[in-house]
Amino acid sequence: RLVESLESRTGRSRQERSVSVEAPVDIPPGPIELEVPDLRSPLERFRTKPKKPLSVTDLISPSWCELQYWFTLTKHGRKRRTPAMKQGSAVHKTLEEEVHRTVAVTITTKEDAWGLRIWNVIQGLRTLRETGMTRELEVWGILDGLVVNGVIDELSHTCPDPELEATERDPTDAPPPLPADQKSITDFLSPNHSRTLTQANFGASGQSPPEPPEPSPNVYITDVKTRATRSVPKAASFRPTLMQLMLYNRLLSTMATGGIDTDILFPRYDLRADEPFTDAFIAQMTGMFSSDSVPPSSSSEADTLSLLLAHNSLNSLWSLLTHEFRLTFPLGATSVGRVLKAEYRHASDGQIMGSKTLRMDDALLDAYMAEGLRWWRGERHAVGVCLEEAYKCGSCEFAEDCGWRKGKIEEAREKARLGRRKGMSAV
Repeated sequence: RLVESLESRTGRSRQERSVSVEAPVDIPPGPIELEVPDLRSPLERFRTKPKKPLSVTDLISPSWCELQYWFTLTKHGRKRRTPAMKQGSAVHKTLEEEVHRTVAVTITTKEDAWGLRIWNVIQGLRTLRETGMTRELEVWGILDGLVVNGVIDELSHTCPDPELEATERDPTDAPPPLPADQKSITDFLSPNHSRTLTQANFGASGQSPPEPPEPSPNVYITDVKTRATRSVPKAASFRPTLMQLMLYNRLLSTMATGGIDTDILFPRYDLRADEPFTDAFIAQMTGMFSSDSVPPSSSSEADTLSLLLAHNSLNSLWSLLTHEFRLTFPLGATSVGRVLKAEYRHASDGQIMGSKTLRMDDALLDAYMAEGLRWWRGERHAVGVCLEEAYKCGSCEFAEDCGWRKGKIEEAREKARLGRRKGMSAV
């Protein structure tokens, strides 16, 4: 879809009106080439090899507004980093450095780069087992034949909402079913499912926090969101985070069961899965220690060297990753907690403002993914927001060019006119 700004149309109209009908027009020699609209699906245009595969961001962003994400892809190719996003990245980096020590590694091949990514996941799983928590864990999955990639902000053995988990485990404790005309999880969490955290700054000491709950053998997902305003989003504004948490749960559960087909995964990234890692890469990795929670030593360097020499290719290192997942998730997908948490921090100082907890809903995620992939595959057109969510247009950079928005404005005006006519006729 070709988009033209209002200003350019106005300027062009003035130019056309200023040209005399009798004025000669210079026509360049040769055939006239007309611009042909690109009728390929979003998946073909933006996420087909050699371009990168789908990300969790790709699948979740349209839940805010499909048309906005369509304009983003067609105009910019990706989401542009705003100052608020940069502030959020700084908060995430601070949180990550509380758990992991970052070490620079020089990479010369794609296989080495992927070896480092897999190794970081292995280290993250070991840190989770040793300390009860890890951050920035990369995950992959294959959904409906498509490779998907994402990074989970936080994993821990601490259940974010034991009461909510109890209703998940024991159906007799669950509340009775809601009436047919009342929404449940699709209303994006009622207030009684929200949990407010004690406000605290990084490193600030306030009142003594309550005793933490007992660690669970399960692993729970937390997504950290930063906001410029000191408030927690409600209703439709929470929808993207809701779906993001559920999608992370699905990807992590798949990896916990060893369900990733590397014959699909590695070719999608054009990787030579049996190619040995370079000597330079192994030498650098040997200088690192086997766990972020253990200080470096000659024995840990020897352990790292022996592990890499024994798993000196992507296929072999992936087998080690699968083993680490079995150790971390002994019951497979059952070890992945079904209570999910969104934590909100202020972008300027990392202050915790509150949180929301929710239960995993496979049916809701399946329905969302099925409809979303229909758009990605070009089986339907992108749609804009409904009238009740028109407030989103106020912060959208594409609002002036959005035909959907203009159509909804006209629709609202027509409804108002009809209402006035009915009122006059009643009088």
